[in-house]
Amino acid sequence: MKALLDTGPWVALIDRSESAHTRCREWFETFSGNLYSTEPVLTEVLYLLNFSLKAQQTALEFVHREIVNLVPQDIQKLKAAGSLMEKYSDLPMDYADATLVTLAAEAEIDNIVTLDQRDFSIYRLPDNQSFNIHP
Repeated sequence: MKALLDTGPWVALIDRSESAHTRCREWFETFSGNLYSTEPVLTEVLYLLNFSLKAQQTALEFVHREIVNLVPQDIQKLKAAGSLMEKYSDLPMDYADATLVTLAAEAEIDNIVTLDQRDFSIYRLPDNQSFNIHP
């Protein structure tokens, strides 16, 4: 399975004080496939883990060890993310979420690992397809 990784579960895996830590850890223990994320998501993760250099280094290790494949942004993706943020301005959609939805459309990935079920149940992929939300 190919899946996108959002900020919440990534932080919850590393920070044992997070309420979703056990749920996320159990899901990841059974996950088989490839995880993808974006630089803006990683930025959010590192910001939320700024209480500990060790926690931030662990997040970076997810990328270094290719547990999470980090997909860089380019000008086309930036424009697409901006359009999505405008489309979903009533929520509002943040930039990190917009980059994930853009990546999902580009890479044809409909699985998302997120704790943000409300927003990702609203966001749509091409052909009005919805996300499969995990855990």
